[in-house]
Amino acid sequence: MNIIQTKNLTKVYGDFVAVSRLNLHIPKGTVYGFLGPNGAGKSTTMKMFLGLAAPTRGSFTIDGKKYPADRMDILKEIGSFIEAPAFYGNLTGKENLEIIRRILGLPKSAVSEALELVGLTPYKDRLAKKYSLGMKQRLGLASALIGRPPILILDEPTNGLDPVGIHEIRTLIRSLPEKFDCTVLVSSHLLSEVELMADNVGILNHGHLLFEGTLEQLRSNASSQGFPTDNLEDTFLALVDADNRLRGGAK
Repeated sequence: MNIIQTKNLTKVYGDFVAVSRLNLHIPKGTVYGFLGPNGAGKSTTMKMFLGLAAPTRGSFTIDGKKYPADRMDILKEIGSFIEAPAFYGNLTGKENLEIIRRILGLPKSAVSEALELVGLTPYKDRLAKKYSLGMKQRLGLASALIGRPPILILDEPTNGLDPVGIHEIRTLIRSLPEKFDCTVLVSSHLLSEVELMADNVGILNHGHLLFEGTLEQLRSNASSQGFPTDNLEDTFLALVDADNRLRGGAK
């Protein structure tokens, strides 16, 4: 069963096509890696799912609910982390999450659970403005996880983290479907990162879907086209490069 599905989803800004006739199929209970170079349309697609950008054409359903008719019901099921998370700098990490908890009407234990999940418990009483970039990323992830939503949409969640932090967040994301019975859509421009946590991947370039399927299917698909398959990062780059050449050298 696909918990998120799009049909010819398109977003146009003036004469710029950010997302073009996108048909995604995101299975329930999986980690779905959404890949593409910077500017490929990943964030725009996620913003449409969150109601932050209206589709120009096409449609999508999330957990059987259709946008825009069921927009509010859709949002109740999603925890999100998109772009640089914004917090009140003069409040502590714990106090920032407390605001979200009250808005969502969650039990008091939800804050401490979210902080523990992302490894911020020792820093819960530090002002958010004194958090490092990596700690802010973790706080953003905690705000997405609070209340254990059935769907998580995470845009480049490991940005700004050191290698240890990246490993910890990757491990956490990988564990979420089994731990919380949820589905995770996670974007990145690095296949090497997604390879270690995703069940399925979708590869986007210039708003077009180049591939969707499992990592094994990606290898098979790439092999049939004569692309390298020993290193999946090289496979990804070869796919994007070939698509750019087809577009007349567009970068």
